[in-house]
Amino acid sequence: MFLQVAELKAPPAWDEDSPAITRFLRGDQAAFDTLYRKYYGRVFSVARGILLDSDEAADIVQEVFSLAYKNLIKFDHASKFSTWLYRIAVNRSIQEARKRKRSTVSLDAVQAERLISPDQETTIGDPEIDSALVQLHPSDRMMLILHYWEELSLAEIATLMKCNPNAAKTRLYRARARLKDILEQARADEK
Repeated sequence: MFLQVAELKAPPAWDEDSPAITRFLRGDQAAFDTLYRKYYGRVFSVARGILLDSDEAADIVQEVFSLAYKNLIKFDHASKFSTWLYRIAVNRSIQEARKRKRSTVSLDAVQAERLISPDQETTIGDPEIDSALVQLHPSDRMMLILHYWEELSLAEIATLMKCNPNAAKTRLYRARARLKDILEQARADEK
């Protein structure tokens, strides 16, 4: 798996993770641990936001890092490492959500989970918005989480989604519109 120095493709200087990647590819296992510690929380947040279950998200995070470990040699540096890693996380999370057909979960389950793991920042704190997010399709939640929680730019999301920035902007707009519709319907039902 490890390559000779001459065989390594030189990573771009603009990716802050390039030194750790290079060290790992040269055989330094601790370099991958550095990447794991750096991105665990953010990958968990993405998985948790899509799956709405901390246990499932933790399982997916382990799979994501396992896939990254096995495939880091194939990472082509066309994007930043973080973008590549998030793409793995998004794909695996959506695959799992589809597999389990869990596009919705009751608000009670989300609230119960908050009591079980209060140290994890799994919700935004507003019960009304939490309830609406639960009702969204995983891909819509993903767009909102990446943009608002993970604070990725539209260009970064576009790279992650392998689309152009205008398509990412449209997807984000539609996800916001769906969230707004759910919130408005919930408020109308309360009256």
